[in-house]
Amino acid sequence: MIKKRSNIGGNGLGKKGERLAARHLQRQGYRIIERSYRCAIGEIDLIAKKGDYLVFVEVKTRSDEKFGKPFESVDERKQTKIRKIADQYYSNLRDKNITCRFDVLSIEVKRNIHSIDHIENAFM
Repeated sequence: MIKKRSNIGGNGLGKKGERLAARHLQRQGYRIIERSYRCAIGEIDLIAKKGDYLVFVEVKTRSDEKFGKPFESVDERKQTKIRKIADQYYSNLRDKNITCRFDVLSIEVKRNIHSIDHIENAFM
């Protein structure tokens, strides 16, 4: 008999992190434009606007540090993929006179307590 692994630790925790991230950004004055934006290349967790910036946000959530801090998993390969998705999104905008940036929200959840580290301009 093959046992299936529960998805609660993975996808459930990730979705919880995205909800926490969106709420955090809204409290900081960001307007959420897209959640889980998908295209043929992949997905960006959040797209937000604040002032003159269009912000592409990668959210990483962990319940422990066994694999390091959450933001450490946004490696060069992941950054390249996010840039490609952002380029595709940007190409469909009518207003091209907007400055874009890439942020990472690193979230640690332990029991019902969470901490959020918002890294602005995390990569170019």
